[in-house]
Amino acid sequence: MRLSSIIDQIYIKAARIRTIEEKGSMKIDEGIGSEFMGIVNYCIMGMIQMELKDESEIELEAKQVLTMYDKYVHETKNLMEQKNHDYGEAWRDMLLSTYTDMLLMRIHRIRQIMDNKGKTIASEGIASNLMDMINYSLFALIRMSEDATDAQMRK
Repeated sequence: MRLSSIIDQIYIKAARIRTIEEKGSMKIDEGIGSEFMGIVNYCIMGMIQMELKDESEIELEAKQVLTMYDKYVHETKNLMEQKNHDYGEAWRDMLLSTYTDMLLMRIHRIRQIMDNKGKTIASEGIASNLMDMINYSLFALIRMSEDATDAQMRK
């Protein structure tokens, strides 16, 4: 997939999450947790795609893909730890819908950067935005898990 197609896939998942949040229901029996996980994976795919300079390289060996995947997971985790140090755990006080809005905002930024051929004025680059989207998605998944645990404990 081209990077633009990956970004569109992320958009589709974030838009579905927002629709479910707004309507309060869904017709496809696949919750928003799987959409957040899909966003994580598509973001990593996007970073891998950005690293590949030779577009003729369509098939990659599984070992190479896993190495690249792990590299971006590690870089993203390091970024999250640095930001968590500076911001504390403010993300724990955010609404789930805020994560969705932040995802959609980052998608919009990435599209603007792509329209400007990678040039930015006041925004970080595409990879930084993808890493932020991974972390927002993971924060949402953690919050959903904690909320479910809290609900179970109240029963």
